[in-house]
This record gives sequence, C-alpha cells and structure tokens, in this order.
Amino acid sequence: MSKSLEEVNASVNTSGKTKFRGFLAFLGPAYMISVGYMDPGNWATDIAGGSQFGYSLIWVLIMSNLIALLLQSHCTRLGVVSGKDLAQASRESFPAFVNMFLYILAEIAIAACDLAEVIGMAIGIHLLFPNVSILAGVCITVLDSFLLLFLLNKGIRKLEAFIISLVILIGVSFLIQLLIAQPSLKQIAGGLIPGIENQDALYIAIGIIGATVMPHNLYLHSSLVQTRQFRRNEVGIKKALRFNLIDSVVALNLALFVNAAILILAAASFFTNGIQVSEIQDAHRLLEPMLGSSLAPVLFAVALIAAGQSSTITGTLAGQVVMEGYLNLRLQPWLRRLITRLIAIIPAFFTILFLGEQSTGKLLILSQVILSMQLGFAVIPLIHFVSDKGKMGEFVIPLWQRIASWTAAIVIISLNIKLVYGFLSDWISTSESPLLVSFTIVPVCVFCFIMLLYITFVPLFVKKHNHNHDHFHGGISPLQLNKNEHYTRIAITVDFSGSDSKAINKAIAMGGTETQYVLLHVLESTNAVMYGEEAFDMEREQDFQYLKKYADQLKEQGYNCEMALGFGNPRTEIPNLVNSHKCDLLVMGTHGHKTFKDILLGATIDSVRHNVNIPLLLV
Repeated sequence: MSKSLEEVNASVNTSGKTKFRGFLAFLGPAYMISVGYMDPGNWATDIAGGSQFGYSLIWVLIMSNLIALLLQSHCTRLGVVSGKDLAQASRESFPAFVNMFLYILAEIAIAACDLAEVIGMAIGIHLLFPNVSILAGVCITVLDSFLLLFLLNKGIRKLEAFIISLVILIGVSFLIQLLIAQPSLKQIAGGLIPGIENQDALYIAIGIIGATVMPHNLYLHSSLVQTRQFRRNEVGIKKALRFNLIDSVVALNLALFVNAAILILAAASFFTNGIQVSEIQDAHRLLEPMLGSSLAPVLFAVALIAAGQSSTITGTLAGQVVMEGYLNLRLQPWLRRLITRLIAIIPAFFTILFLGEQSTGKLLILSQVILSMQLGFAVIPLIHFVSDKGKMGEFVIPLWQRIASWTAAIVIISLNIKLVYGFLSDWISTSESPLLVSFTIVPVCVFCFIMLLYITFVPLFVKKHNHNHDHFHGGISPLQLNKNEHYTRIAITVDFSGSDSKAINKAIAMGGTETQYVLLHVLESTNAVMYGEEAFDMEREQDFQYLKKYADQLKEQGYNCEMALGFGNPRTEIPNLVNSHKCDLLVMGTHGHKTFKDILLGATIDSVRHNVNIPLLLV
C-alpha cells in the first residue's frame, strides 16, 4: 500500500536547530483541519441556531468542540504511531464489502461538505458583487479547483501558510463584528446550560454537531500528520504526539471562537429583535440596519469567501485520502478535484435553479445533518483502531479516553437515530405514497443501522485475530524441536504412473529402513463404486498385481511394506485407509491436471487434506 498523500508524505523536516523551531515545524495540520469547523455549513447552522433560539445552543458548540478535540487527537495518534491514515487502517481491518460501504459513505460526506462550500462561496461572491447571481457564483467556484494544485506543488508548508492566513482573516473579521454587536455576557453565560427546546432545536443541534465534527476531517488529519518527518522511536513518537496535540488545541479553539462568534452575532443581532434568519444572505443584508455599521456586512462577506475557499481545499485533500486509502486508486489531482467539485456543483446548481436562491439556507443545513448522520461510521472504526494494543502498542489510548470516546459516539449516534426516526415517521404519515417510502427509504436506513452494528461489535470479537505488528508476520514463537521424533508408518498413494517413483523415493527419504510403508491405491471403476470390496474384475486383479510388484521391490531393498486397496471415490477412501492403518504421514504424488480438469475430475488433494489429521506431503 502506498503512503498517505505520497507527494507530501514526510516532506517537512522537524529536526530544527532549537526546540522552538522543531515545535514550529509540527504546527500546521490542525489549522487545515480547523477550517472544516468554520466552513459555510457551520455558518448556516450557527446563524439558524442563534436567530431562532438565541444563546441557548452555545453549550452544543462547546460540547462539539470537546468531542472534536478528543477525536482529532485520536487521528493524530493513529497517523503518527501506525503510519497509516484512517482509510488505510479500515481497508486492512474490514472485509471488502464493509470497506466499499464505508468508502461510499465517506464520499457522500465529502460531497455534502463540498456542497456547503460551493454554496457559501457563491453567496459570498454575490454579497460582495451583487450583480453576480448565486447561480453564477456556483459556476465560478469550478475555477478554484486549480488553486489547490498550484499551492500543493509549492509544498505543504506553503499550503498551510495560505490556510492559516485565511483562518486569521476569518477570526479578525468576527472579532470586529462582535465588538460592534456588543452581545450580553449574562445571556452568553446562560447558553452554557445544556437543554434542547423542541424538535427544531434538536435538528439545528445535530446540524451543529455535524458541521463541527466532520467525517472527512478525521480521515484528513490522520494523513496530514504524516507530512512531518521525525524519528520513529519512542522519544520521537511521544514528541510528535505532544506537539500535534498542542497544534490541535490551539487551532480547534480558534474554530470554536469563530463558531461561537457567528451564533452570538446572530443571537445579538436577530433573536433579540425577534427576527428569524435561515439564509446567510439575509443575515448579511440585516447586519447593517441591526448593528448600524456598514463595515460589518463587508467583513461578513469577506470572511464567508475565505471560509469557503479554505474549506474546499481541505475537502479535496480528504477526497484524495479516502479514495487512495479505501480503493488504493490514485487519480491525477486535477481530475480528483474536478470530480469532487462537480459532484457538489450539480445538486447545488439544480436546487437553486428550480427552487430559487431562497433554498440555499435549507440546503446548507441539510448538508450538515447528512455529515452528522455519517459520523458514526468514521468515529467507531477510529476508536477501535486507537484502542487496539496490537496496532498501537504502548501508545494505545488510556481507559478514560476510551470511555469518553464511546460516550461521545453513543451521544452522536443516539441523536441521529432519534432524528432519522422522527423524519421517517413524519414522512410516512404525510406522504401521498407511504408504501413507497416504507419499501425504499426505510430498508436503506435499516441496512445502514445493521452495518453500524457490524463495525461496532464484530471488531470486539475478532480483534485478537487481526493484530498488526511491526513485523510482516506479527513476530515468531520459539521453535519446539524434537530430535527423537520420526515417522513409524508412512502411507504412499500410487496410481501406477511416472509420479509413483518420486513419491516412494520421497517417503523412503523421510522414513528409512525402520519405518513401515503402506502402499495405497483406490479403484474407481463402476464395479468398485457399486460393490466395494466385493468387486472382483480384471481391473482389480491387475491393480493388485502392480501394487504387489511395488511392494516386492521395496522388500528386496530391505524396507518394510504392506498394501491396501480402496474402492470408490479417492477423496473419501484415501483418508479411510490412512486412518484405518494408523499412519502418521501421508505422501501423495500430484495428479498433474489443473483448473478445467479439476472442475471435471475433482481436486482429490484438497478433499484429502481436510479429512486426515496427519501431515500431508505432496510430491
């Protein structure tokens, strides 16, 4: 299997002249991940949550950020310790059909994420340049596909620097907007108390979780940490884990600030004035009259474009990681980028074309709910991998992290099951064709739930058989040598062909003059099949004479020999003869036919080896 993101793998040297420079060399991957936590999909859910429910969902943001920090630290651990990304680890651990299912879900998640970025950038372009429609903005976003290629060719550090500059731009923009809005600190503190008002609040909360903890970020982070070159010993790995954790804490808390700023800005500007906003463009339009500043909407639009541009770059890299990891298929970067972008543009284009620009907000929130619903299929394998001592060795996560991780996974999955059940119930009860929904959508949901149970529980029972070690064969056990053991009774199958001499010579070499040799031959004639040992015909007599000649020649050379005839099917008769004569080794000459003849004649050897409990030697 090739290395993850091979063109930039281990391309950043972390052995700086000073400890501080070495630390700086590790910084970067988490900032690229953090932009996924502040993309336009987050904006949609945060604006909807803030304008509809005020400050009450701030606790969801904080909980989501803690979950994200825990899971992203698992990703860095997996990538640093095992040298594999999440997709590669899944491909090695699960059967092919499970991997294909997980791959399809991962691609859907990336498409949903890219959909949010396409719409967000299109809206941002429209807000800065009103003459450019959102539909035209969607088409323009195709052009940014090649920005990633240009930056990646300059090196991963140049790409990280570009992303960090966009993150700083977003953060500064919202800091200024918060200073203008002057939200109530008392109400912000009240939003730290957990609570969900109704089904609509649950929908937004799940959207916030999906927009914060993104499946594709888990795949990407486990790959990006491998761009650092460090000594792969205990000290080097511990240092890499420590510095990557610091990188993640700083970057994800910056993302939390941006998300909280968006929600607080929406609450302070709209909720307190009794205005519900579901569209990003409406939020932009209302900022100036609500805050009394013309600077706020400009900063809002600029930050939105920056968020969309930075997120689309990381989404493309995640698509490359997923495709190469699951399918071991590598496309040209420009082709991969174009495919990812077209998958996102097509639904966005037709949704806006037929439903109008006012539908973009609902489409953004839906994309984030889709992301949240697929989280379990990325989170559960990740927890299994970093909890497996066979894969992680001494760097396996401690018990408290396992408990916290499984608790987070259960919370996410439970919320999603509740949401899906509520949607299906409403859909079936209000649909004009309830049977159509029941026999199409419901089976798909049931199948996904079964697959979720599979990846959750099956690894717990088969883990001990799937441990991966540093050695190709998982290490070796000490040899148990017994110099005094030798074979006392060796069975030899003969068919009176040229292979008999080879088989008998090999048996003699294995045994010597003290061993008892048993020559086996099976008659397969119609009489032999019908009458068994009572079959007396010319073939039996002839084969018996041939067998006797072999035995006489061996006896003349000083070897102990006896004969045994079988009747019927060799696949059952040979094991019967071996077992009845209590042999401790079976030597067989290969019959020489392959493939098509095996289908017609049957592979005798395969059947025999499954029905004897002694060593089988093929000559």
